[in-house]
Amino acid sequence: MLDEKEYVRWMNSSKKTLSSALADAERGDFNWACFKCQQAAEFAVKSLLRGLGLPSYGHSISRLLRVVEENLGVVEDEIIESAKILDKYYIPTRYPNAWVEGSPEDYYTKFDAELAIKSAGKIISWVEEKWESLKREGR
Repeated sequence: MLDEKEYVRWMNSSKKTLSSALADAERGDFNWACFKCQQAAEFAVKSLLRGLGLPSYGHSISRLLRVVEENLGVVEDEIIESAKILDKYYIPTRYPNAWVEGSPEDYYTKFDAELAIKSAGKIISWVEEKWESLKREGR
């Protein structure tokens, strides 16, 4: 049985976080935009898992999608690729010691932020489509 309340709770956080990432990108805070896109996509995948009553531990979106795949079937390569792009933004976007010198803001560009926004958007849309499909199936 689907837990709509839990799905909505996490999906709302996902969309708010993506909105915040967009504002960061507009300000030129590209490292934070990338990190928040990672978080937005992570929250989206967790919304699906939690809505299904499945475990949703960890921060690797691609690993979380493997749990989805084990329970719902194949996840498209494009979604896995987007997840792997975003997984790379979890730590180095925030910690100066992730880099030999400088700080995260020295390494992320508008291009990175745009790619992150596109990747997060794909994952969020995919999760929403998957959820609607599950509801239609009467799960």
